[in-house]
Amino acid sequence: MRTLMAQPFTLHDVTRLRRAVAELAGSCGLSSPKLDDFVLAVHESVVNAVEHAGGHGYFKLWTVNGVIRSETTDRGSGIPTGYVDADRKPLDLAEEGRGIFLIRRLCDMVDFDTGPGGTTVLLTMRLPHPPGRAPHRVMKRIRVSAGRHPFGRFTA
Repeated sequence: MRTLMAQPFTLHDVTRLRRAVAELAGSCGLSSPKLDDFVLAVHESVVNAVEHAGGHGYFKLWTVNGVIRSETTDRGSGIPTGYVDADRKPLDLAEEGRGIFLIRRLCDMVDFDTGPGGTTVLLTMRLPHPPGRAPHRVMKRIRVSAGRHPFGRFTA
């Protein structure tokens, strides 16, 4: 795991944090349109904390095992279940619920942990494979039999 940034934030940090996420995610190999999607999803998670959870929170960005992840944490009262569990587009005239809808659509994986003590939003985006490096392949299972062969020999 390689931590790229970890810091508290308020409304005054939102623009600077968004720019830093774009730069750091880009330096990890994420490029448009996935870079734009990830940055927008992070922005929505941070803005939600500012608007709905007391105006501040904590943000962390890191890479691990071929993915980039962000974690936005706040100490608000939690997200209503209807917003977190809903997988439908908000009504055109709705004033709330768009951020979570966008977050779910923009990232490869999203996890919300929310309750009366606060909310943590974990966003994950797969990073592209570095040039000249083949993607990691999972080994196929094979049957091995020692059968009638002398000790130390096997067939596969």
